[in-house]
Amino acid sequence: MKWKHIILLLLLALVAPATQAQDDDLSLAEYYYNEQMFEQAKMYFEKIYKTNKTAKVFNSYLNTLVALQDEEGAVSLAKKKIKEDKDAVNYVKLGGVYSHFNRAEEATEAFDQAIKKVTPTRSNIILLANEFALINQSNYALQAYEKGRTEGKDGYGFEFEIASMKGALGDIPGMTDTFLDLLVREPAYLQTIQNALNRTLNVEENPANFEMLKGKTLKRLQATPDASALSEMLIWLFVQKRDFKNAFTQVSALDKRLGEQGARVYELAHLAVTNHDYESASKCFQYIVDLGANAPFYNTAQVERLDALGKMLEDKQGPQTDGYRELESAYLQSLELIRNSVESAQLLRQLAHIQAFRLNKSDIAITNLRNALQTPGLPPIPKAECKLELGDVLLFVGERWEASLLYSQVELDFKENPIGHEAKFRNARISYFSGDFEWAQSQLDVLKASTSKLISNDAIDLSLLITDNFNMDTVLLPMQQYARADLLAFQFRYAEANQTLDSILTEFPSHSLTDEIKMLQAKMCMQQGKYAEAKKLYQYVIDFHFADITADDALFALADMAERIDQDKESAMKLYERILTDFSGSLYVVEARKRFRALRGDQLE
Repeated sequence: MKWKHIILLLLLALVAPATQAQDDDLSLAEYYYNEQMFEQAKMYFEKIYKTNKTAKVFNSYLNTLVALQDEEGAVSLAKKKIKEDKDAVNYVKLGGVYSHFNRAEEATEAFDQAIKKVTPTRSNIILLANEFALINQSNYALQAYEKGRTEGKDGYGFEFEIASMKGALGDIPGMTDTFLDLLVREPAYLQTIQNALNRTLNVEENPANFEMLKGKTLKRLQATPDASALSEMLIWLFVQKRDFKNAFTQVSALDKRLGEQGARVYELAHLAVTNHDYESASKCFQYIVDLGANAPFYNTAQVERLDALGKMLEDKQGPQTDGYRELESAYLQSLELIRNSVESAQLLRQLAHIQAFRLNKSDIAITNLRNALQTPGLPPIPKAECKLELGDVLLFVGERWEASLLYSQVELDFKENPIGHEAKFRNARISYFSGDFEWAQSQLDVLKASTSKLISNDAIDLSLLITDNFNMDTVLLPMQQYARADLLAFQFRYAEANQTLDSILTEFPSHSLTDEIKMLQAKMCMQQGKYAEAKKLYQYVIDFHFADITADDALFALADMAERIDQDKESAMKLYERILTDFSGSLYVVEARKRFRALRGDQLE
């Protein structure tokens, strides 16, 4: 036994240096190969390959010969590899060499042999297809996947790979058909397929692709009406086009079939609201209401349906008094169905806003808000919202100190909550209206110091207005007159507000408030439906006050008008893009980027 151990140690001592030498040769070969010093690399690989025939060494050796344009050596090496191992991948290697040296017929024969020889297990097919893809032989990669689908025995259809390869080859209809085949068989692939289609088809910018996908999906749905994944595909497709009307048709049908009690319809409604399609949103909410009082979203749908109808009226040109009267009646009808609940208080708050600010019924609005505050068990946040609304109505009718008292109550109850910050801002605004600019600014400074994220754009705008135009060393009268005009505008006393603003321009020409005056006049024009006049005023600010703090406000206002009122997508996109490029620090950057991407057709999240 002792001699056996000695002999073993002697053998190991002899082998170790040889192994180390081989490792050193391989390191040098790889170094020269990576540095593209192929002559030197060939010398080492030729030696190493005699004893080391791993796939890594073979591939590097073959690539080295090809790089040196050694046609005979490369072909010989590839053929020897096939004799040693008839794996289908090795035929692809040989075909690749033939292809490189423009021997097309022989390359085709080798590639055909690879397809013929491969055993159609999933791992073999994927390995072969990847090998074809590496040498840009996508057609043969597709053939490999097709063989796997037709002859494979391990339960994998390769539809996803086939569809992706067809897309890469430009066969868009074929890709779509295969994806839909997969979707019917494997509904769990829905999100993955949607992502792949969105990358390839770009349905927002390519109407032909949209119609093609819609037509093929509808045809499949007619053939297999129980395939819910196809309905979801159609819904997704319509949503990408912001076609919430047709999306609702599909969602409501799916909701009925699956018995979802309006859950999916409720989600679509919110998406429609986000995209300012209030008509479709109201239809979604109405569908939920029609499910009956026992439906889980019934009460909230009542509230949000009427809110959507109100926003739809706001988007229309002109005062829309008749429309608001009809909406008031709808609120009253809903209040007959929903009583003494959070939702009834929300209905009363929304109704009061319409009555006070749209129908000149401030007294009734005040009564409704006081009734809402008496709702049994009303939670703190909805109660605070009603107080803020009541404060606004009281300020609207001139009761500024009563309004301030309500704002103060909310501010004290919710010091660290966004609604408390909003109340603090509204109190600061009352101080501003009253000409107490220093106190107003101190409150706004507190807001900015506590959290810049929670302070509203209105609060920041007011702070900038005071900072930019108020100084104790200058005449106070222009700022006092402007604040008075701002309050008159809030109270819809437009003639008096404009008269006051015009007097500032007359008495103090070229005052720093000029751009703010034009912006306030434009805002009043918008509220009265005088859109052409508003555009001129906004454009004036952009043309003559581009360096002032109101320029980005004017630019965003024009973009919003182009998008929502004029339905001019191209102009809106240009204006939003201008905000992103010329006003990168603007408060509107996030919203402008969001809207620009939506208009461009980026996928909705």
